[in-house]
Amino acid sequence: MIALRSPSVNSSSVILTAFSGLEQQYPWISIPFSTIYAMVFLGNCLVLHVIWTEPSLHQPMFYFLGMLALTDLCMGLSTVHTMLGILWGFIREISLDSCIAQSYFIHGLSFVESSVLLTMAFDRYITICHPLHYSSILNNSRIFKIGLTIVVRSFFFITPPIINLKFFHYCHSHILSHSFCLHQDLLCLACSDIRFNSYYVLMLVIFMLLLDAVLILYSYVLILRAVLAIASQEEWHKSFQTCISHICAVLVFYIPIISLTMVHRFGKRLSPVIHVLMGNIHILFPPLTNPIMYSVKTQQIQSRMLRLFSLKIC
Repeated sequence: MIALRSPSVNSSSVILTAFSGLEQQYPWISIPFSTIYAMVFLGNCLVLHVIWTEPSLHQPMFYFLGMLALTDLCMGLSTVHTMLGILWGFIREISLDSCIAQSYFIHGLSFVESSVLLTMAFDRYITICHPLHYSSILNNSRIFKIGLTIVVRSFFFITPPIINLKFFHYCHSHILSHSFCLHQDLLCLACSDIRFNSYYVLMLVIFMLLLDAVLILYSYVLILRAVLAIASQEEWHKSFQTCISHICAVLVFYIPIISLTMVHRFGKRLSPVIHVLMGNIHILFPPLTNPIMYSVKTQQIQSRMLRLFSLKIC
């Protein structure tokens, strides 16, 4: 067990935990987590490599998929050192500044992923509902501006509450419930007035994550209406196939983040292991499954990967 200390108000470090009470099992628990991280890095790097090296994939749809893979890769990089460091016994606490920085990247990248998924829904809408205007609407210049807007939007608005964390007084026990730093966990340690952070982040969740989800749903209502108007069953099936991977990616992202929010809000009496498990699913499940889904469901990426592996074997 980790020896717990009673930090003072001016303590500049926080203690990270993984699965409390299972410390003796960490060497075994580290095996599946190490495997998952290896798959996250390999899968997303492979998707990025395929899109970068295959000229036929230099299209808006695959540019957005590349943004999603890069976001998932960065999410893995932002948490791997603390997650595996704890399970391997290298890390028990980190500085408060490092914790705040990690929180900034985790939440910023979550907003980036939500924005990319919304952009991909817009791409699917244009593809199916306005195919003749697709290339003129989503040209390279506009795609670059969309990508830049996503990054600025996601990291700019999360900056004020994250910076505010630096000026709080932390007088409660400096023990976090996860093996990485989340904004809501740091708020629980603070003895300062946290109302600004609480209300501000709630507004961010409503006007970014929730709004993105509503717009994604609306785009699919329009897509469904257009698809149902198609007489040919073959065309209907083709349109559905172009959307299935994105629908899965949306579900894989929003279901864990909604579940984690519900657990934090209403699951105070649940076992701490449940909280930690939901946090890990939120962080690792989308980066793990997105490359698999797009490799299986997207024929162009699948054929390019098969060709790449056949060349390696030869």
